[in-house]
Amino acid sequence: MKIKHLFLLPLVFVFACGTDDEVFSGDLVDISYNPQAYTIPQPFGYPQMAQPSDNKATVDGVHLGHLLFFDEILSVDSSLACAGCHIPELGFTDGLAVSTGVPGIEGPRSSMSLLNIGFVSNGLFWDGRVNNLEAQALMPVEDPIEMAASWPDIIERIQNHDEYPALFRKAFGIEDRTEIDKFLVAKAIAQYERSLVTANSKYDQVLSGSSSEEFTDEEFEGYLMFFDEPSAVADAECFHCHGGANLASNEFFNNGLQDPEYITDEGVFLVTGNSTDMGKFRAATLRNLELTAPYMHDGRITSLEGVVDFYSDSIHIAGNLDVNLSEPINLSDTEKGFLLDFLRTLTDTTYLSNPHFLDPFE
Repeated sequence: MKIKHLFLLPLVFVFACGTDDEVFSGDLVDISYNPQAYTIPQPFGYPQMAQPSDNKATVDGVHLGHLLFFDEILSVDSSLACAGCHIPELGFTDGLAVSTGVPGIEGPRSSMSLLNIGFVSNGLFWDGRVNNLEAQALMPVEDPIEMAASWPDIIERIQNHDEYPALFRKAFGIEDRTEIDKFLVAKAIAQYERSLVTANSKYDQVLSGSSSEEFTDEEFEGYLMFFDEPSAVADAECFHCHGGANLASNEFFNNGLQDPEYITDEGVFLVTGNSTDMGKFRAATLRNLELTAPYMHDGRITSLEGVVDFYSDSIHIAGNLDVNLSEPINLSDTEKGFLLDFLRTLTDTTYLSNPHFLDPFE
């Protein structure tokens, strides 16, 4: 089904003698509404994903969100979709240091991966400014340096669209197209984003025993270093901020990236106003690191080797620096190699063979 760039002329030309409510009243009731629960994958070692009580994933809701996520209809000039900054082949990032929106203006921060984003439970974006995916999905549309649109204009497009109203009926049970609003759009996109679950890397296969995969000696040394195991050749201190099944954290940290005398992005402080949050950012997932360069909130580090070098040798001391980074790590070249070998076992490209993760319009 092709939906992208299909628009109807405003129906007021056909029904010039009534209000919108009169024109559309009940125009979708003949379409079946039979919601079926969508089963979100539950990878080995992961907790149960929480879902809002008023937006549990359904088959039709996820399908609608999939279409909207890849449709450029949500931007002011129909040139940029959510997927424009969250490209499947790049781990749902965009490969840029900082993202560029419709006006051609660079934003202040790097695009974060959306894979397994539904397992984040304590604030989204680098600075935790919103608490759920429904709120997150509302923001890029009207951001002047992202999609640069207005929600009333976008909703008018969708209400007058050839096929979307019927899909909203199937997803949410609305009776006429005037019930489509920005909150239903955000709910559909959030359902799709929660469905973006993938955990089939070599690391996952070794831990779950789901295959005959085994770590090489070098990868295993890196694994021990990552998790500060007693037998490790060195403690890399990674797991404190990048632990758990998703190798991420629901917390925010100052990782010593910015010189405290020359802070260019105040991070969580911009949200809370609390001085202890100065320069803190979310500890993002380390899964699929090979796909998501460049790294850090501002994309300043271009390679995985550069990330390891930074944490080993180049951390800036700050008053609220994470305590696990307060002592120099100082890894040798051999130890850095072990850690890099392990980090590469976190790559999972198997999802790219699943159409659910790809552009439905291609």
